[in-house]
Amino acid sequence: MARERRAIRRIESAAARQVTFSKRRRGLFKKAEELAVLCDADVALVVFSSTGKLSQFASSSMNEIIDKYSTHSKNLGKSDQQPAIDLNLEHCKYDSLNEQLAEASLRLRHMRGEELDGLSVGELQQMEKNLETGLQRVLCTKDRQFMQQISDLQHKGTQLAEENMRLKNQMHEVPTASTVAVAEAENVVPEDAHSSDSVMTAVHSGSSQDNDDGSDISLKLAFLFTEQVTLEVRTVGRPP
Repeated sequence: MARERRAIRRIESAAARQVTFSKRRRGLFKKAEELAVLCDADVALVVFSSTGKLSQFASSSMNEIIDKYSTHSKNLGKSDQQPAIDLNLEHCKYDSLNEQLAEASLRLRHMRGEELDGLSVGELQQMEKNLETGLQRVLCTKDRQFMQQISDLQHKGTQLAEENMRLKNQMHEVPTASTVAVAEAENVVPEDAHSSDSVMTAVHSGSSQDNDDGSDISLKLAFLFTEQVTLEVRTVGRPP
């Protein structure tokens, strides 16, 4: 069975009128929300009941939508309507940014200790508290950085000390030039001494074949020759 359509006219019963208002208001707000989400539109609804109660819905900000509506209404009859709307919107944003910049500049001057005559005692106390808090943060950050630098320098000093010790150990392990020369000389002298012993043996062997009258003279000559050779060898092998 088809649903009976109700005639659109004022409901006489106050209770029925209030119930219908609540139901239809919820449905209207739901449709407005769906329209804003589906179509990415700015939607604002303002509803006053018969008793004067306000009900409103806005997809973003009610004030921004009302400002946009006011700007649109002012430029509704102009031929260049859309450019004028955009220009007015940009002008409003520009004014808002200028106000924010002026407030930030004023706070910065106050933090520097400038233009403080217009501030009350409470505002000055709050500013003093903020400055003390900021100063403590600055000091903590500075101390932390100093400690980090000191730690880095100590670490570098330890590395340099270890490197210095390693180089010293390497220097002790490497033999010096004088030590090498002395070792070479010591290796040479026994060989010369061995050669001198050979000379002495040859002389003695030769002298045994001579007659008894010239044996003493031959032994003396051989001994002098051997001493001279040994002296020359030791002089050459001595380090400079």
